[in-house]
Amino acid sequence: MKTNPNTKTEITFEDFKAEVINDYKLAVTSRECSLLGRREVLTGKAKFGIFGDGKEVPQIAWAKAFENGDFRSGYYRDQTFMMAIGELTIEQFFAGLYANTDLKEEPMSAGRQMGGHFATHSLDENGNWKNLTEQKNSSADISPTAGQMPRLLGLAQASKIYRNVEGIDTTNFSKNGDEIAWGTIGNASTSEGLFFETINAAGVLQVPMVISIWDDEYGISVHARHQTTKENISEILKGFQREDDTNGYEIFRVNGWNYAELIDTYQRAAKVARKEHVPVMIHVQELTQPQGHSTSGSHERYKNEERLAWEAEYDCNAQMRQWMIDNNIATDEELITLEKDIKKAVRDGKKAAWASFINPIKAEKQEALSLIENVANTSSNSVFITKLKNDLEAIDEPLRKDILSSARKTLRYVISEDSNEKLVLQNWINSYIEKIQPKYSSHLYSESKLKAEYQSEILPTYSNDATEVDGRVILRDNFEAVFNKYPEALVFGEDAGHIGDVNQGLEGLQEKFGELRISDTGIREATILGQGIGMAMRGLRPIAEIQYLDYILYALQIMSDDLATVQYRTKGRQKAPLIVRTRGHRLEGIWHSGSQMGGILNLIRGIHVLVPRNMTKAAGFYNTLLESDEPALIVECLNGYRLKEKMPNNIGEFKTPIGVVETIKEGEDITLVSYGSTLRLVEQAAKELLEVGIDAEIIDVQSLLPFDLNHDIVKSVAKTNRVMVIDEDVKGGSSAYILDQILNEQNAFQYLDSQPKTLAAKPHRPAYGTDGDYFSKPSVEDIFEAVYDVMHEVSPSDYPKLR
Repeated sequence: MKTNPNTKTEITFEDFKAEVINDYKLAVTSRECSLLGRREVLTGKAKFGIFGDGKEVPQIAWAKAFENGDFRSGYYRDQTFMMAIGELTIEQFFAGLYANTDLKEEPMSAGRQMGGHFATHSLDENGNWKNLTEQKNSSADISPTAGQMPRLLGLAQASKIYRNVEGIDTTNFSKNGDEIAWGTIGNASTSEGLFFETINAAGVLQVPMVISIWDDEYGISVHARHQTTKENISEILKGFQREDDTNGYEIFRVNGWNYAELIDTYQRAAKVARKEHVPVMIHVQELTQPQGHSTSGSHERYKNEERLAWEAEYDCNAQMRQWMIDNNIATDEELITLEKDIKKAVRDGKKAAWASFINPIKAEKQEALSLIENVANTSSNSVFITKLKNDLEAIDEPLRKDILSSARKTLRYVISEDSNEKLVLQNWINSYIEKIQPKYSSHLYSESKLKAEYQSEILPTYSNDATEVDGRVILRDNFEAVFNKYPEALVFGEDAGHIGDVNQGLEGLQEKFGELRISDTGIREATILGQGIGMAMRGLRPIAEIQYLDYILYALQIMSDDLATVQYRTKGRQKAPLIVRTRGHRLEGIWHSGSQMGGILNLIRGIHVLVPRNMTKAAGFYNTLLESDEPALIVECLNGYRLKEKMPNNIGEFKTPIGVVETIKEGEDITLVSYGSTLRLVEQAAKELLEVGIDAEIIDVQSLLPFDLNHDIVKSVAKTNRVMVIDEDVKGGSSAYILDQILNEQNAFQYLDSQPKTLAAKPHRPAYGTDGDYFSKPSVEDIFEAVYDVMHEVSPSDYPKLR
């Protein structure tokens, strides 16, 4: 069921009546799903419920203004809207509640997200773009409060780019930039900084964004007086209202129970945003939340009797129902009959969804029971195994956890026994895990033919008379080649445009490619990331620049919760191949020597983390990534822009491989592993170590995520029998990660004759100045002495104690 707005200039009363009744059917259907969904949680069939009851009527009005090609970036109350645009059925609603892992049954996330988190499919099963202009689109939701806002900005900005930048193939992505990005947020969540940052940025950029604020006066149990100055978000934001010769917003207020006014308001908002590319804010007031925030508690605990009575009267569905009766659209008797039919349809849909979810698992249970019984019949521990079988058999509605746990525990009772039945069970368990695990673990990264790891290395080539230039010149010229080759590519960030970034890696490019492709932004890291995510979701190839790695912490939540999970939370049906450009590593002081790699590594799995040692390697990574469909963070060496490098003659073409290490010096005594700026110190230390007879092999990691896919480091350790990881991050950070990969993933421990070592920074941030760096992070002397100490343990006579 979906809305069928009548677009004729003049319609008959019968047509109007049919449309209104269809809308009411949709509102009641959504409400019944919410009510029955809560019961499913409370009876234990579902884990958790968070529903859109109380917001049905405004979402129906919104859906009437939503056109093919438009995008939604919302939060977990928008189920009625998804039903209204034809992208959520009753069965799919309950499939999401039950966490059905079949993408056909649960197309939102294949059970990876809780109910209330919605998405449409931008990609086909092979990871190729669908025609987004021919469908209504929803970017995949996330739970973190206001986290949907930065992405909304990018989705809207894509329309501005498509309308105003020539040369882009817009076939699957835009029709003259007419698409609106529609956002939704609860009134309490407007207290978040991400909301205010996005609102400001959209007003500056003047993009076609319409944000609906669902206002029911509460944030879980906390009243608006504790959330918002004046208890009214549109009141305090009225200064954003556009006036003559100023940028800004159109701001509307409307009561969420007024069906006719809601439709008019959304139509007016769409007209302004779509034609004029002006952002619009719709403050939808006087809404209710009949079941409270979620299934975790009851709203009767924090709402008084007066409030509850008001909510019963001004429930949007109840108000629409009375309006229909008052305007002779339907009688009370007709609506009672309609409501009964809908209740039955929802119950039937729920039963069908449950059957689709549980029947395959029941079949798997029967397989396991049969195999466990066979093992019991041949085992001396049959009594214990039979109890496991009986306990599993008694579970009428099993989970896969119950099945696999019982099967695995069975093997414990036959550890010392040999039988064909045991072998069959072992094989079944292995194949079952192989079959089932991907349902919960696939698509952390792309699984398409454009996967970054599949891009072959192309080495830089040099003329015989190749000149040495500042590293930043190689970056600049490579970016120029990139922007010529890819019309859909663009870069934006603080100081990225007019001056060509603080280190001149984009020098002169704004003049060549225009302000929309080489852009300055405000100081607002989270929405810089959001711009990139949204534009990448719509087929553009953005490069979002965060000026320093230290400041990426402002954007880390967006990177971690949104960008890193796009492929995973849609099971490969959406992607955002954003490149995040930043600069970091050793320089001067606490805030410009960023080495927070340990935290970054563990928070953004799903994004490649690349740490090139020079600008040629960095340029190669950009070239590789633009041929792939995955997001990445590239950390350029902050102190490397003015260091000399040879100028390649195949600028824009050479590619640095993802997940491949490079041996930059061979040796026999010990393997030294590092990356980025610290690598230069390792090279100097290795030269000095040769003077005392220690021949170290040096390996540049290059890529932290993924890490050494070819397991080349273990091959080096097999030769040297010793390994040390040198890192400017604090102890337990990326050095611990690297060593874990070497020991536990590559099994290098079997080749070691000495204890594996890490050499990392002091636990504090580096103090300012050259001495601050020397006494805070590994120095050449630190590296020399640490390696020498290892060799001293090997042979004290050859390497007497140094100090």
